[in-house]
Amino acid sequence: MTTYTILIVLSALVIFSYLFDLVASKTKLPSVLLLLVLGIGLRILVDKLQIHTYNFLDILPTLGTVGLILIVFEGSLELKYAREKNKVIKGAFLSALLILIATVVVITFIIYQITGQTLYLCFVNAIPFSVISSAIAIPSVSSINKKSKEFIIYESSFSDILGIILFNFAVANQHITVGSFGQLALNTVLILLLSVVACVTLLYLMGRLRHHIKFFLIISILIMVYAIGQSFHLSALVLILSFGLFLNNADAIKHAWFRSIFIYKNLSNDLTQLHQLSAETAFIIRTFFFVIFGFTMNIYELDNFNIIANGLIMLGSIYVIRFGYLYFFKREHVLPEGFVTPRGLISILLYYNLPQHMKLVEIGTPFLFMVVLGSSLVMSIGLMSTRKKQTAQTEAGH
Repeated sequence: MTTYTILIVLSALVIFSYLFDLVASKTKLPSVLLLLVLGIGLRILVDKLQIHTYNFLDILPTLGTVGLILIVFEGSLELKYAREKNKVIKGAFLSALLILIATVVVITFIIYQITGQTLYLCFVNAIPFSVISSAIAIPSVSSINKKSKEFIIYESSFSDILGIILFNFAVANQHITVGSFGQLALNTVLILLLSVVACVTLLYLMGRLRHHIKFFLIISILIMVYAIGQSFHLSALVLILSFGLFLNNADAIKHAWFRSIFIYKNLSNDLTQLHQLSAETAFIIRTFFFVIFGFTMNIYELDNFNIIANGLIMLGSIYVIRFGYLYFFKREHVLPEGFVTPRGLISILLYYNLPQHMKLVEIGTPFLFMVVLGSSLVMSIGLMSTRKKQTAQTEAGH
């Protein structure tokens, strides 16, 4: 392929992604689903034309990590804290935690029945399938009511963070001891301290930088701090969520010393620009990540009854647990939130970060692909049907 052909393909992918977003806003069909289908279509076309391509699996984890950072950051920049929101935040955290634990337990049992491997290996392999993907959930709820949207942003971000903590803990501790929990507590304290220092430092930098290029510098520093934290097995996604919340709520801090040093005249304008930049960059990264993921999938491996049957059982258990929890404990968040539990970017990243000797052959990428695709489809159908029902009720009321 020539340089110009590559440029045409890349530009076309961005244009298609933009059109998919327009379709998604009208139909509630996640643009991610359309990007996956586009990737699959390109793979079939390339195979038929016998075109030699690059091994995209080498760059997929890096793309996905940057995408995850930017999507969580973008979502957190939309959240305004108020004391009356404590209930929503607490409810979202408990929902993320309890649903994650219940889902991991059930999926561990399903994988154990499929593979017959040790419970530890089944447990580690179950975690990627148990985490809600904020990368899909947050963009998919952009047009639902504000209260539900806030709940989903908090819940999916907490699910990502808790999923990463659990994954790192499980991989690092094949034999759990009291010291294992001590190390977890220490890591949690360290990441919270790092978050405080990073938030204050980056806000100070934003107010002092006079160069016309500063937002990409801030984002680059944020990504670097995240990468450093993750390399020491700290759940650095806490830092990303904290920084977005801190920036968007810094002007609410009334302390005179803080305001004199950190709050500056153009803060509001800078936040608008930073949010716009992070949103557009996340859009580009998300486009290439999901197209590449679809492209790297061998859909012919899905021609297997066992994979389809076991995948459907896993999907069913995910939704039974979610609807069960929301119905009994969070009655005001059953619909449409019950359908918003997609697996996606975070599931893929955790799966690819699983050490090779811990991966189970029977639970491979076709299985992962089916759960990602299936959960997106269910979410799409659920959001569309809920929207139609609410529209019908509104029209009947008039």
